[in-house]
Amino acid sequence: MTENVVHLHKDTTPAGPTVLTVVPDPAPPAPVPLWVRSGRAVKHAITHDRTKTTARAAARHSLYVVGGARIVGRRAWDGRTAARYERYMRTAEAAGNMELAAEWEERGQRYREARHRRRMDLLTSPIDAAKGVAAGAGMGIGGLVALGIVMAIATKDVTDVVTPLMAVVEFINLLIWIVQVVWGPLVSLGPFLALLALWAVGSKQQAAPQWALPATVRSGAGEPITPSIVVKALRDLGIAPLRNAIKEMGDAGASMLSPIVIAGCGVEVDVTLPSGVATDEVQKRRKKLAENLNRHEHEVFITIPEAARTVRLWIADSGALDEPIGPSPLVTDETITADYAKGRAPWGQDLRGDAASLSLYQRHLLITGLSNQGKTAALRSLALWASLDKRVEFRIADLKGAGDWAMFNGLATVLIQGPTDEHVIEATEMVEGLVEEMNRRIAMRQADPTVVFDPLIGIVDEAQVAFMCPAVDDDKRPYGGSKATSRYFMGVRKVHNQGRVVDVLMYEGTQDPTDQNLPKLVREGAHTRASLALGTEAQAVMALGEKAVNGGAAPHLLRQGLDKGTLVIASDGITIPKGQSSITVRTHFIGDDDAKAITDRAKALRSGGVTTLHAVKRDEKRDPLADILTVLGDEKRVFTQDVIKRLSALSEEAYGRWSFGDLTRVLDAAGIEAKKSHGRMVVRAEDVTRALADHDAEGSASAAE
Repeated sequence: MTENVVHLHKDTTPAGPTVLTVVPDPAPPAPVPLWVRSGRAVKHAITHDRTKTTARAAARHSLYVVGGARIVGRRAWDGRTAARYERYMRTAEAAGNMELAAEWEERGQRYREARHRRRMDLLTSPIDAAKGVAAGAGMGIGGLVALGIVMAIATKDVTDVVTPLMAVVEFINLLIWIVQVVWGPLVSLGPFLALLALWAVGSKQQAAPQWALPATVRSGAGEPITPSIVVKALRDLGIAPLRNAIKEMGDAGASMLSPIVIAGCGVEVDVTLPSGVATDEVQKRRKKLAENLNRHEHEVFITIPEAARTVRLWIADSGALDEPIGPSPLVTDETITADYAKGRAPWGQDLRGDAASLSLYQRHLLITGLSNQGKTAALRSLALWASLDKRVEFRIADLKGAGDWAMFNGLATVLIQGPTDEHVIEATEMVEGLVEEMNRRIAMRQADPTVVFDPLIGIVDEAQVAFMCPAVDDDKRPYGGSKATSRYFMGVRKVHNQGRVVDVLMYEGTQDPTDQNLPKLVREGAHTRASLALGTEAQAVMALGEKAVNGGAAPHLLRQGLDKGTLVIASDGITIPKGQSSITVRTHFIGDDDAKAITDRAKALRSGGVTTLHAVKRDEKRDPLADILTVLGDEKRVFTQDVIKRLSALSEEAYGRWSFGDLTRVLDAAGIEAKKSHGRMVVRAEDVTRALADHDAEGSASAAE
């Protein structure tokens, strides 16, 4: 094939005829030598997965025999010697239990004495055995001859005297013949049967190197937790005193462990550490311990029980914590009710799988965690349960404003929804209203120590928005911040200090806690402190307190996004295992539709629901009669005591100190008489509306004059 040659650079030679150059076709590639192809084929065959699997299987089953022989030999050695007693004695000494060591030493000495007696008996046993055989043979022959004589007399044939004896001789001859026939195959099959027995022992104990075991065994997926696995995991933690003590203990290292018991979706075991090993050394190596146990870090929890030098391990079944726990009883049981004082809110399940419930009685609450981990859902589920007690009043400020608390409209007396500074101002005034109601109740309690109040729960969700708010009031006092001049901060502090005794409670939910968005005095004022997944151990200390974290609480080790709704709780309102300072609970999730159905049931308990105010801003000039009509809402009649409460929620400044006498004074001035309904005094909307109309008419007439 020919083609023209095209020059890329300018040709400086004189013009001439076009030169045609012949370019030959490229030569075919040289053939690959046979030995190269053969080598590649051999390499491919050797490195193929099937080849590796086959080789691993062959090595595994061969090594099972070796491992089985070692195990059988060890068992035989232990059975024939005092080795096990020596090993147990060293274990007790390593654990510092000298009393148990002395007991094992005594048992070993008794075993040696019994073994010595048996060996001494062997010196005389051959003679005794020979005498026994001779006596037995003589008695046997005599018995057979006597039997033959009896037969001879019966048959009158003297030859029958030896018939029994000859029958025995023939039977012995038959046995010898059978042995001669079977002996050859037995000798041939014996070694194979012995190898098979050793293989069975090794296979059962997985007595082969790790690389030769099946993939599922090597990965540890689904592997049950046994004492040997726990001991090996502890030995390989990298703690030298622990490793050395376990080595001295030998195979009896499991004596450090309590019985392994099933605990929910996992197992639990107490580990008594040897002298010189501190519990916090094991706690700091939680991740390594989990990996040694063939588990993920979040599947192993380490707590400190009351026993000295002891850690309690809870080890989940592989993947069990990734399974949902099921719906809340509030959703599945429409007949369920609540009792604020004596009942417990169903919150979820602990790691054992047992129901976890929380007492809300006179306890302030704080829930914190990273964003989008289920904080609002966990907080709302408690409020939903409390709403089924018709005595409970709610005042709620949702500073996210995404509608998570919208179902409480018509149930809460105050419902603020929004993230702006204006909403923070309203939330602050709501909290200050709680303070004024608290002070009013305290004054009533001082006058009458027997008075009992209905619970009033103030809820601020996304409280960090309030603490970080830069707005200031007319007196230059900031709404946010953590100083004594901060209105929101001081309002929460006052409720924390004295609200509990008169059943005025504060619930807060906040994100990503810091000293700026969750001041120390506020977080330490909560009786129940719960945390979802957090970023650092320092944040865990902020959320739960140093004591709880030192005792094993670790919300910072929960997986963000994967452990949604999992709370670490420090509270005396929930059952915590003895000796622990916290408990981990997987909370039930209640969706918006289910939450609305629950609040509908709660509204039905309150005889038509509650008039919800969506702002609590104060106005110096108010019309009490118009405000009374406002708080009556769509209801035809309302109990006078409820009217006073609603007026206080509407304006703490104007009505926070109102009593029944103040209400009566306003009604009398308007010509309204409070009447009874079902034995209790009520205010009727019809009377208030007519009085307002008359008042407006009088005002119009005065203006005309």
